[in-house]
Amino acid sequence: MIEQAEHDIVLRLDDVSKVYSGIVAVKRANLELRRGAVNVLVGENGAGKSTLMKIIAGVERPTLGRIILDGEPVSFDSPADAQANGIGMIFQELNLFANMTVAENIFATREITRGVRGIDHKAQIEKANAFLKRLDAGINAETMVEDLPIGQQQLVEIAKAMSLNARILIMDEPTSALSAAEVEILFKVIAELKAQGVAIVYISHRLEELMRIGDYITVLRDGQITGQAMVRDIDTKWIVRSMIGSDAKDFARALDHTLGGEAFRAEEISLPRRTGGLAVDHVSLSVRAGEILGIYGLMGAGRSEFFECVIGRHKHSTGKVFIDGQEVRARDTTRRIRRGLALIPEDRQREGLVQVLSIASNLTLASLQRFTRLFHIKASAEKQAITDMIKDLSIKAPNPDFEVTSMSGGNQQKVVIGKALMTNPKVLLMDEPSRGIDVGAKADVFRTMRRLAGKGLAILFSTSDLEEVMALSDRIAVLSNGKLVAIFDKNEATEEAIIAASAKGHGHQGKLAS
Repeated sequence: MIEQAEHDIVLRLDDVSKVYSGIVAVKRANLELRRGAVNVLVGENGAGKSTLMKIIAGVERPTLGRIILDGEPVSFDSPADAQANGIGMIFQELNLFANMTVAENIFATREITRGVRGIDHKAQIEKANAFLKRLDAGINAETMVEDLPIGQQQLVEIAKAMSLNARILIMDEPTSALSAAEVEILFKVIAELKAQGVAIVYISHRLEELMRIGDYITVLRDGQITGQAMVRDIDTKWIVRSMIGSDAKDFARALDHTLGGEAFRAEEISLPRRTGGLAVDHVSLSVRAGEILGIYGLMGAGRSEFFECVIGRHKHSTGKVFIDGQEVRARDTTRRIRRGLALIPEDRQREGLVQVLSIASNLTLASLQRFTRLFHIKASAEKQAITDMIKDLSIKAPNPDFEVTSMSGGNQQKVVIGKALMTNPKVLLMDEPSRGIDVGAKADVFRTMRRLAGKGLAILFSTSDLEEVMALSDRIAVLSNGKLVAIFDKNEATEEAIIAASAKGHGHQGKLAS
Protein backbone atom coordinates (compact mmCIF):
# COMPACT_ATOMS: atom_id res chain seq x y z
CA MET A 1 0.00 0.00 0.00
CA ILE A 2 1.36 3.43 -0.97
CA GLU A 3 1.69 5.56 2.14
CA GLN A 4 -0.52 8.65 1.95
CA ALA A 5 2.13 10.72 3.77
CA GLU A 6 4.71 9.79 1.19
CA HIS A 7 2.46 11.15 -1.56
CA ASP A 8 1.07 14.26 0.07
CA ILE A 9 -0.80 16.78 -2.08
CA VAL A 10 1.41 19.61 -3.34
CA LEU A 11 -1.15 21.33 -5.59
CA ARG A 12 -4.91 21.23 -5.79
CA LEU A 13 -7.42 22.70 -8.23
CA ASP A 14 -10.76 23.61 -6.62
CA ASP A 15 -13.76 23.85 -8.97
CA VAL A 16 -11.65 25.33 -11.77
CA SER A 17 -13.47 26.38 -14.96
CA LYS A 18 -12.14 28.01 -18.13
CA VAL A 19 -14.36 29.68 -20.73
CA TYR A 20 -13.16 30.95 -24.14
CA SER A 21 -15.53 33.15 -26.19
CA GLY A 22 -18.54 31.49 -24.59
CA ILE A 23 -17.18 27.93 -25.01
CA VAL A 24 -16.52 26.00 -21.78
CA ALA A 25 -13.13 24.28 -22.17
CA VAL A 26 -12.91 23.09 -18.55
CA LYS A 27 -15.88 22.74 -16.22
CA ARG A 28 -15.56 22.65 -12.42
CA ALA A 29 -12.45 20.50 -12.35
CA ASN A 30 -11.10 19.23 -9.03
CA LEU A 31 -7.61 17.81 -9.31
CA GLU A 32 -4.94 16.81 -6.78
CA LEU A 33 -1.24 16.50 -7.68
CA ARG A 34 0.84 14.35 -5.33
CA ARG A 35 4.50 14.76 -4.48
CA GLY A 36 6.92 12.03 -5.65
CA ALA A 37 4.27 10.44 -7.88
CA VAL A 38 3.32 10.34 -11.57
CA ASN A 39 -0.11 11.91 -11.88
CA VAL A 40 -1.46 10.73 -15.24
CA LEU A 41 -3.98 12.86 -17.13
CA VAL A 42 -5.86 11.30 -20.01
CA GLY A 43 -8.77 12.22 -22.27
CA GLU A 44 -9.76 12.60 -25.89
CA ASN A 45 -8.57 15.58 -27.91
CA GLY A 46 -10.64 18.57 -26.88
CA ALA A 47 -11.31 17.08 -23.43
CA GLY A 48 -9.50 20.02 -21.78
CA LYS A 49 -6.21 18.40 -20.67
CA SER A 50 -3.85 21.00 -22.15
CA THR A 51 -6.09 23.86 -20.96
CA LEU A 52 -6.00 22.50 -17.41
CA MET A 53 -2.20 22.20 -17.51
CA LYS A 54 -1.79 25.70 -18.98
CA ILE A 55 -3.75 27.01 -15.99
CA ILE A 56 -1.32 25.27 -13.59
CA ALA A 57 1.69 26.49 -15.63
CA GLY A 58 0.55 30.14 -15.62
CA VAL A 59 -0.10 30.30 -19.38
CA GLU A 60 -3.85 30.73 -18.84
CA ARG A 61 -5.83 32.10 -15.91
CA PRO A 62 -8.91 30.22 -14.67
CA THR A 63 -12.27 31.89 -15.31
CA LEU A 64 -13.55 30.47 -12.01
CA GLY A 65 -12.12 28.41 -9.15
CA ARG A 66 -8.87 28.40 -7.15
CA ILE A 67 -5.35 26.99 -7.36
CA ILE A 68 -4.09 25.81 -3.96
CA LEU A 69 -0.30 25.35 -3.67
CA ASP A 70 1.14 23.99 -0.40
CA GLY A 71 -2.23 24.65 1.23
CA GLU A 72 -2.32 28.36 0.22
CA PRO A 73 -4.40 29.90 -2.61
CA VAL A 74 -2.17 31.29 -5.40
CA SER A 75 -2.69 33.01 -8.73
CA PHE A 76 -0.16 33.00 -11.56
CA ASP A 77 0.01 35.95 -13.94
CA SER A 78 2.54 34.35 -16.27
CA PRO A 79 4.61 31.18 -16.86
CA ALA A 80 7.55 32.96 -15.16
CA ASP A 81 5.32 33.37 -12.10
CA ALA A 82 4.54 29.62 -12.06
CA GLN A 83 8.24 28.80 -12.62
CA ALA A 84 9.17 30.96 -9.62
CA ASN A 85 6.83 28.69 -7.63
CA GLY A 86 8.59 25.56 -8.92
CA ILE A 87 6.24 24.62 -11.77
CA GLY A 88 7.68 23.63 -15.16
CA MET A 89 5.95 22.41 -18.33
CA ILE A 90 7.03 20.53 -21.45
CA PHE A 91 4.60 21.59 -24.16
CA GLN A 92 3.24 19.17 -26.77
CA GLU A 93 3.94 21.61 -29.61
CA LEU A 94 7.65 22.33 -29.25
CA ASN A 95 8.60 25.76 -27.89
CA LEU A 96 12.13 26.12 -29.24
CA PHE A 97 14.09 28.79 -31.10
CA ALA A 98 15.32 27.09 -34.27
CA ASN A 99 18.08 29.66 -34.92
CA MET A 100 19.69 29.23 -31.49
CA THR A 101 21.91 26.48 -30.06
CA VAL A 102 20.62 23.74 -27.78
CA ALA A 103 22.34 25.35 -24.75
CA GLU A 104 20.86 28.79 -25.56
CA ASN A 105 17.39 27.20 -25.78
CA ILE A 106 17.76 25.36 -22.48
CA PHE A 107 18.68 28.57 -20.62
CA ALA A 108 16.56 31.05 -22.64
CA THR A 109 15.25 33.83 -20.30
CA ARG A 110 17.28 32.27 -17.43
CA GLU A 111 20.79 32.79 -18.81
CA ILE A 112 23.80 32.05 -16.61
CA THR A 113 25.71 35.34 -16.30
CA ARG A 114 29.13 36.45 -15.05
CA GLY A 115 28.16 39.78 -13.54
CA VAL A 116 28.88 42.66 -15.91
CA ARG A 117 30.72 40.35 -18.33
CA GLY A 118 27.39 39.05 -19.66
CA ILE A 119 26.32 35.49 -20.45
CA ASP A 120 28.66 32.69 -19.40
CA HIS A 121 28.32 30.57 -22.56
CA LYS A 122 30.90 28.03 -21.38
CA ALA A 123 28.96 27.33 -18.14
CA GLN A 124 25.69 27.08 -20.10
CA ILE A 125 27.18 24.54 -22.53
CA GLU A 126 28.64 22.46 -19.68
CA LYS A 127 25.38 22.41 -17.71
CA ALA A 128 23.28 21.76 -20.84
CA ASN A 129 25.55 18.86 -21.83
CA ALA A 130 25.10 17.38 -18.33
CA PHE A 131 21.28 17.41 -18.73
CA LEU A 132 21.55 15.95 -22.25
CA LYS A 133 23.86 13.22 -20.95
CA ARG A 134 21.29 12.24 -18.31
CA LEU A 135 18.83 11.81 -21.18
CA ASP A 136 21.39 9.87 -23.21
CA ALA A 137 20.33 12.22 -26.00
CA GLY A 138 23.45 11.98 -28.16
CA ILE A 139 23.21 15.74 -28.74
CA ASN A 140 25.95 18.34 -28.35
CA ALA A 141 24.72 21.50 -26.58
CA GLU A 142 26.43 23.65 -29.23
CA THR A 143 24.28 22.23 -32.07
CA MET A 144 21.69 24.52 -33.69
CA VAL A 145 18.16 23.34 -32.89
CA GLU A 146 17.08 23.61 -36.56
CA ASP A 147 19.64 20.91 -37.43
CA LEU A 148 18.00 18.36 -35.10
CA PRO A 149 15.20 15.93 -36.10
CA ILE A 150 11.91 16.40 -34.25
CA GLY A 151 12.60 13.51 -31.79
CA GLN A 152 15.84 15.11 -30.60
CA GLN A 153 14.13 18.51 -30.40
CA GLN A 154 11.66 16.85 -28.02
CA LEU A 155 14.61 15.69 -25.87
CA VAL A 156 15.91 19.30 -25.79
CA GLU A 157 12.46 20.40 -24.56
CA ILE A 158 12.69 17.75 -21.79
CA ALA A 159 16.26 18.84 -20.85
CA LYS A 160 15.01 22.45 -20.67
CA ALA A 161 12.27 21.44 -18.22
CA MET A 162 14.75 19.41 -16.13
CA SER A 163 17.00 22.47 -15.87
CA LEU A 164 14.23 24.35 -14.02
CA ASN A 165 14.62 22.10 -10.95
CA ALA A 166 10.83 22.16 -10.77
CA ARG A 167 8.94 20.48 -7.95
CA ILE A 168 5.92 20.09 -10.25
CA LEU A 169 6.78 19.05 -13.80
CA ILE A 170 4.04 18.83 -16.44
CA MET A 171 4.82 16.64 -19.46
CA ASP A 172 2.32 17.09 -22.31
CA GLU A 173 2.81 14.21 -24.80
CA PRO A 174 6.58 13.99 -24.11
CA THR A 175 7.06 10.76 -26.09
CA SER A 176 5.03 11.51 -29.24
CA ALA A 177 8.19 11.88 -31.37
CA LEU A 178 10.56 9.63 -29.40
CA SER A 179 11.90 6.21 -30.39
CA ALA A 180 11.36 3.23 -28.07
CA ALA A 181 14.95 3.52 -26.75
CA GLU A 182 14.49 7.26 -26.03
CA VAL A 183 11.21 6.52 -24.21
CA GLU A 184 13.02 4.03 -21.94
CA ILE A 185 15.61 6.67 -21.00
CA LEU A 186 12.87 9.23 -20.32
CA PHE A 187 11.16 6.74 -17.98
CA LYS A 188 14.43 6.31 -16.07
CA VAL A 189 14.69 10.09 -15.67
CA ILE A 190 11.05 10.19 -14.46
CA ALA A 191 11.89 7.55 -11.82
CA GLU A 192 14.85 9.71 -10.66
CA LEU A 193 12.65 12.81 -10.43
CA LYS A 194 10.00 10.89 -8.48
CA ALA A 195 12.66 9.75 -6.01
CA GLN A 196 13.60 13.42 -5.53
CA GLY A 197 9.96 14.18 -4.58
CA VAL A 198 8.93 15.89 -7.83
CA ALA A 199 5.21 15.74 -8.64
CA ILE A 200 4.96 14.76 -12.30
CA VAL A 201 1.87 15.32 -14.44
CA TYR A 202 2.01 13.07 -17.46
CA ILE A 203 -0.31 13.45 -20.46
CA SER A 204 -0.20 10.80 -23.18
CA HIS A 205 -2.48 8.94 -25.57
CA ARG A 206 -0.40 5.78 -25.29
CA LEU A 207 -2.44 3.88 -22.74
CA GLU A 208 0.15 1.13 -22.19
CA GLU A 209 2.66 3.87 -21.31
CA LEU A 210 0.27 5.41 -18.76
CA MET A 211 -0.37 2.05 -17.12
CA ARG A 212 3.35 1.42 -16.87
CA ILE A 213 4.53 4.65 -15.27
CA GLY A 214 1.44 6.17 -13.67
CA ASP A 215 0.63 6.16 -9.94
CA TYR A 216 -2.62 8.16 -10.01
CA ILE A 217 -4.92 8.72 -13.00
CA THR A 218 -7.46 11.42 -13.84
CA VAL A 219 -9.71 11.11 -16.90
CA LEU A 220 -11.29 14.11 -18.63
CA ARG A 221 -14.20 14.12 -21.05
CA ASP A 222 -15.64 17.28 -22.61
CA GLY A 223 -13.91 19.50 -20.06
CA GLN A 224 -15.14 17.51 -17.05
CA ILE A 225 -13.37 14.95 -14.86
CA THR A 226 -15.10 11.59 -15.40
CA GLY A 227 -12.81 9.28 -13.45
CA GLN A 228 -10.04 9.30 -10.83
CA ALA A 229 -8.25 6.25 -9.46
CA MET A 230 -4.94 4.72 -8.50
CA VAL A 231 -3.39 3.16 -11.59
CA ARG A 232 -2.80 -0.21 -9.90
CA ASP A 233 -6.60 -0.53 -9.40
CA ILE A 234 -7.60 -0.12 -13.08
CA ASP A 235 -6.90 -1.43 -16.60
CA THR A 236 -6.84 0.12 -20.08
CA LYS A 237 -10.50 -0.81 -20.65
CA TRP A 238 -11.46 1.31 -17.64
CA ILE A 239 -9.53 4.25 -19.14
CA VAL A 240 -11.18 3.93 -22.56
CA ARG A 241 -14.63 3.61 -21.00
CA SER A 242 -14.05 6.71 -18.86
CA MET A 243 -12.70 8.62 -21.89
CA ILE A 244 -15.23 7.83 -24.58
CA GLY A 245 -18.00 6.00 -22.76
CA SER A 246 -17.40 2.64 -24.48
CA ASP A 247 -14.76 -0.10 -24.94
CA ALA A 248 -13.46 1.04 -28.33
CA LYS A 249 -10.26 0.20 -30.04
CA ASP A 250 -11.55 0.69 -33.54
CA PHE A 251 -8.96 0.43 -36.26
CA ALA A 252 -11.89 0.10 -38.70
CA ARG A 253 -10.72 -3.12 -40.31
CA ALA A 254 -11.03 -3.18 -44.07
CA LEU A 255 -14.36 -3.86 -45.65
CA ASP A 256 -13.35 -5.89 -48.67
CA HIS A 257 -13.64 -3.82 -51.80
CA THR A 258 -12.15 -4.43 -55.22
CA LEU A 259 -8.94 -2.55 -55.90
CA GLY A 260 -8.68 -0.60 -59.14
CA GLY A 261 -5.71 -0.20 -61.46
CA GLU A 262 -2.43 1.49 -60.58
CA ALA A 263 -3.17 5.01 -59.29
CA PHE A 264 0.34 6.00 -58.23
CA ARG A 265 3.88 4.91 -58.97
CA ALA A 266 7.21 6.24 -57.72
CA GLU A 267 10.37 5.22 -59.55
CA GLU A 268 13.88 5.53 -58.15
CA ILE A 269 13.09 8.46 -55.81
CA SER A 270 16.34 9.73 -54.26
CA LEU A 271 17.21 12.68 -52.04
CA PRO A 272 20.80 13.63 -51.15
CA ARG A 273 21.50 14.56 -47.50
CA ARG A 274 23.21 17.84 -46.71
CA THR A 275 25.75 15.88 -44.70
CA GLY A 276 26.40 13.37 -47.50
CA GLY A 277 24.70 10.11 -48.44
CA LEU A 278 21.02 9.73 -49.32
CA ALA A 279 18.03 10.46 -47.07
CA VAL A 280 15.86 8.65 -49.65
CA ASP A 281 17.76 5.96 -51.54
CA HIS A 282 16.26 4.91 -54.91
CA VAL A 283 12.78 4.07 -53.59
CA SER A 284 10.33 2.56 -56.11
CA LEU A 285 6.77 1.47 -55.25
CA SER A 286 3.24 1.62 -56.60
CA VAL A 287 -0.27 1.82 -55.13
CA ARG A 288 -3.60 0.87 -56.68
CA ALA A 289 -6.85 2.83 -56.55
CA GLY A 290 -8.64 1.94 -53.29
CA GLU A 291 -5.49 0.50 -51.70
CA ILE A 292 -3.93 1.57 -48.40
CA LEU A 293 -0.14 1.16 -48.38
CA GLY A 294 1.41 1.51 -44.94
CA ILE A 295 5.01 2.73 -44.91
CA TYR A 296 6.66 1.50 -41.71
CA GLY A 297 10.03 2.67 -40.45
CA LEU A 298 11.75 3.93 -37.34
CA MET A 299 12.91 7.51 -36.88
CA GLY A 300 15.37 8.52 -39.58
CA ALA A 301 14.13 5.84 -42.01
CA GLY A 302 13.31 8.50 -44.62
CA ARG A 303 9.49 8.24 -44.57
CA SER A 304 8.75 11.99 -44.34
CA GLU A 305 11.50 12.80 -46.83
CA PHE A 306 10.03 10.33 -49.36
CA PHE A 307 6.60 12.01 -49.09
CA GLU A 308 8.22 15.46 -49.41
CA CYS A 309 9.99 14.37 -52.63
CA VAL A 310 6.71 13.03 -54.07
CA ILE A 311 4.78 16.25 -53.33
CA GLY A 312 7.56 18.40 -54.84
CA ARG A 313 9.14 19.91 -51.74
CA HIS A 314 12.75 19.12 -52.72
CA LYS A 315 13.84 20.53 -56.07
CA HIS A 316 17.12 18.60 -55.94
CA SER A 317 15.45 15.18 -55.51
CA THR A 318 15.56 12.75 -58.44
CA GLY A 319 13.27 10.02 -59.75
CA LYS A 320 9.85 9.90 -61.43
CA VAL A 321 6.27 10.10 -60.19
CA PHE A 322 3.28 8.74 -62.15
CA ILE A 323 -0.45 9.26 -61.54
CA ASP A 324 -2.88 6.99 -63.44
CA GLY A 325 0.05 5.86 -65.57
CA GLN A 326 0.97 9.40 -66.67
CA GLU A 327 4.30 10.87 -65.60
CA VAL A 328 3.96 14.04 -63.51
CA ARG A 329 6.66 16.29 -64.94
CA ALA A 330 5.70 19.35 -62.85
CA ARG A 331 8.31 19.86 -60.10
CA ASP A 332 6.37 22.32 -57.92
CA THR A 333 3.93 21.43 -55.14
CA THR A 334 1.02 23.53 -56.50
CA ARG A 335 0.93 21.74 -59.84
CA ARG A 336 1.42 18.35 -58.22
CA ILE A 337 -1.64 19.05 -56.03
CA ARG A 338 -3.56 19.94 -59.22
CA ARG A 339 -2.56 16.59 -60.74
CA GLY A 340 -4.21 14.81 -57.78
CA LEU A 341 -1.58 14.49 -55.04
CA ALA A 342 -2.21 15.69 -51.49
CA LEU A 343 0.05 15.53 -48.41
CA ILE A 344 -0.98 15.59 -44.75
CA PRO A 345 2.32 16.53 -43.03
CA GLU A 346 3.54 15.15 -39.70
CA ASP A 347 4.02 18.61 -38.17
CA ARG A 348 0.46 19.96 -38.43
CA GLN A 349 1.23 23.14 -36.44
CA ARG A 350 4.00 24.42 -38.69
CA GLU A 351 3.25 22.83 -42.04
CA GLY A 352 -0.43 21.88 -42.08
CA LEU A 353 -2.19 24.98 -40.75
CA VAL A 354 -2.07 28.76 -40.94
CA GLN A 355 -2.56 29.45 -37.25
CA VAL A 356 -3.91 33.01 -37.50
CA LEU A 357 -6.70 31.93 -39.87
CA SER A 358 -10.10 30.49 -39.00
CA ILE A 359 -11.08 26.84 -39.13
CA ALA A 360 -13.10 27.56 -42.30
CA SER A 361 -10.27 29.42 -44.06
CA ASN A 362 -7.81 26.62 -43.26
CA LEU A 363 -10.18 24.01 -44.71
CA THR A 364 -10.53 25.72 -48.11
CA LEU A 365 -6.99 27.12 -48.33
CA ALA A 366 -5.71 24.61 -50.91
CA SER A 367 -8.92 24.39 -52.96
CA LEU A 368 -10.13 27.96 -53.43
CA GLN A 369 -10.18 27.61 -57.23
CA ARG A 370 -13.11 25.18 -56.74
CA PHE A 371 -15.22 28.05 -55.41
CA THR A 372 -14.14 30.89 -57.69
CA ARG A 373 -15.94 32.21 -60.73
CA LEU A 374 -13.87 34.79 -62.60
CA PHE A 375 -12.54 36.91 -59.72
CA HIS A 376 -15.16 36.11 -57.08
CA ILE A 377 -15.45 33.38 -54.47
CA LYS A 378 -18.91 31.78 -54.41
CA ALA A 379 -19.46 32.17 -50.67
CA SER A 380 -22.53 29.90 -50.49
CA ALA A 381 -20.75 26.98 -52.25
CA GLU A 382 -17.68 27.45 -50.04
CA LYS A 383 -19.79 27.58 -46.88
CA GLN A 384 -21.70 24.41 -47.87
CA ALA A 385 -18.44 22.54 -48.59
CA ILE A 386 -17.03 23.61 -45.19
CA THR A 387 -20.21 22.47 -43.38
CA ASP A 388 -20.15 19.12 -45.22
CA MET A 389 -16.46 18.50 -44.42
CA ILE A 390 -16.90 19.36 -40.72
CA LYS A 391 -19.80 16.89 -40.55
CA ASP A 392 -18.01 14.25 -42.66
CA LEU A 393 -14.90 14.20 -40.45
CA SER A 394 -16.77 14.73 -37.13
CA ILE A 395 -14.74 17.90 -36.47
CA LYS A 396 -15.73 19.48 -33.14
CA ALA A 397 -16.04 23.09 -34.36
CA PRO A 398 -18.79 25.05 -32.59
CA ASN A 399 -18.05 27.97 -34.92
CA PRO A 400 -16.01 27.56 -38.16
CA ASP A 401 -15.06 31.26 -37.95
CA PHE A 402 -13.01 30.73 -34.77
CA GLU A 403 -9.22 30.58 -35.10
CA VAL A 404 -8.00 27.07 -35.82
CA THR A 405 -5.73 27.22 -32.73
CA SER A 406 -8.82 27.33 -30.48
CA MET A 407 -9.31 23.61 -31.22
CA SER A 408 -7.71 20.52 -29.72
CA GLY A 409 -4.82 18.72 -31.42
CA GLY A 410 -7.03 15.91 -32.77
CA ASN A 411 -9.52 18.33 -34.28
CA GLN A 412 -6.69 20.37 -35.80
CA GLN A 413 -5.45 17.12 -37.40
CA LYS A 414 -8.92 16.57 -38.86
CA VAL A 415 -8.85 20.10 -40.33
CA VAL A 416 -5.51 19.29 -42.03
CA ILE A 417 -7.08 16.10 -43.46
CA GLY A 418 -10.17 18.05 -44.54
CA LYS A 419 -8.02 20.65 -46.29
CA ALA A 420 -6.29 17.89 -48.29
CA LEU A 421 -9.60 16.19 -49.19
CA MET A 422 -11.06 19.50 -50.42
CA THR A 423 -8.57 19.33 -53.34
CA ASN A 424 -10.29 16.10 -54.53
CA PRO A 425 -7.04 14.11 -54.63
CA LYS A 426 -6.49 10.77 -56.38
CA VAL A 427 -3.53 9.95 -54.14
CA LEU A 428 -3.36 10.88 -50.45
CA LEU A 429 -0.02 10.88 -48.58
CA MET A 430 -0.47 10.83 -44.79
CA ASP A 431 2.66 11.31 -42.67
CA GLU A 432 2.09 9.89 -39.14
CA PRO A 433 -1.66 10.72 -39.27
CA SER A 434 -2.25 9.62 -35.66
CA ARG A 435 0.68 11.41 -34.00
CA GLY A 436 -0.44 13.12 -30.79
CA ILE A 437 -4.13 12.30 -31.12
CA ASP A 438 -6.27 10.19 -28.81
CA VAL A 439 -8.15 6.91 -29.11
CA GLY A 440 -11.43 8.50 -30.25
CA ALA A 441 -9.87 10.90 -32.80
CA LYS A 442 -7.64 8.06 -34.09
CA ALA A 443 -10.67 5.84 -34.65
CA ASP A 444 -12.31 8.70 -36.60
CA VAL A 445 -9.20 9.24 -38.73
CA PHE A 446 -8.83 5.51 -39.44
CA ARG A 447 -12.52 5.15 -40.32
CA THR A 448 -12.11 8.10 -42.71
CA MET A 449 -9.10 6.42 -44.35
CA ARG A 450 -11.10 3.21 -44.85
CA ARG A 451 -14.08 5.10 -46.30
CA LEU A 452 -11.87 7.06 -48.72
CA ALA A 453 -10.11 3.88 -49.86
CA GLY A 454 -13.53 2.32 -50.40
CA LYS A 455 -14.35 5.21 -52.75
CA GLY A 456 -11.22 4.45 -54.79
CA LEU A 457 -8.66 6.84 -53.29
CA ALA A 458 -5.06 5.52 -53.20
CA ILE A 459 -3.62 6.12 -49.71
CA LEU A 460 0.01 5.96 -48.57
CA PHE A 461 0.47 6.51 -44.84
CA SER A 462 3.64 6.42 -42.77
CA THR A 463 3.86 5.30 -39.16
CA SER A 464 6.26 3.90 -36.59
CA ASP A 465 3.33 2.20 -34.81
CA LEU A 466 3.37 -1.55 -35.60
CA GLU A 467 -0.16 -2.24 -34.45
CA GLU A 468 -1.46 0.60 -36.61
CA VAL A 469 0.39 -0.46 -39.78
CA MET A 470 -0.71 -4.09 -39.32
CA ALA A 471 -4.36 -3.20 -38.78
CA LEU A 472 -4.83 -0.60 -41.52
CA SER A 473 -2.65 -1.60 -44.45
CA ASP A 474 -3.47 -3.70 -47.50
CA ARG A 475 0.32 -3.92 -48.03
CA ILE A 476 3.21 -2.79 -45.84
CA ALA A 477 6.41 -1.23 -47.20
CA VAL A 478 9.36 -1.15 -44.78
CA LEU A 479 11.90 1.68 -45.04
CA SER A 480 15.27 1.66 -43.31
CA ASN A 481 18.11 4.17 -43.75
CA GLY A 482 16.30 5.68 -46.73
CA LYS A 483 15.97 2.33 -48.57
CA LEU A 484 12.88 0.27 -49.28
CA VAL A 485 13.90 -3.04 -47.69
CA ALA A 486 10.70 -5.10 -47.98
CA ILE A 487 7.07 -5.08 -49.05
CA PHE A 488 4.62 -7.43 -47.35
CA ASP A 489 1.07 -8.34 -48.29
CA LYS A 490 -1.33 -7.98 -45.32
CA ASN A 491 -1.89 -11.76 -45.29
CA GLU A 492 1.81 -12.59 -44.91
CA ALA A 493 2.90 -9.71 -42.67
CA THR A 494 3.86 -10.50 -39.08
CA GLU A 495 5.15 -8.08 -36.47
CA GLU A 496 8.36 -10.13 -36.18
CA ALA A 497 9.01 -9.98 -39.95
CA ILE A 498 8.42 -6.22 -40.09
CA ILE A 499 10.70 -5.52 -37.10
CA ALA A 500 13.39 -7.82 -38.53
CA ALA A 501 13.23 -6.05 -41.90
CA SER A 502 13.45 -2.56 -40.38
CA ALA A 503 16.32 -3.60 -38.10
CA LYS A 504 18.36 -5.35 -40.76
CA GLY A 505 18.29 -2.25 -42.92
CA HIS A 506 20.30 -2.72 -46.06
CA GLY A 507 20.70 -6.49 -45.73
CA HIS A 508 17.07 -7.69 -45.94
CA GLN A 509 15.42 -7.47 -49.34
CA GLY A 510 12.16 -9.18 -48.35
CA LYS A 511 9.78 -9.43 -51.26
CA LEU A 512 10.58 -6.33 -53.29
CA ALA A 513 7.25 -6.28 -55.03
CA SER A 514 5.77 -3.08 -56.38
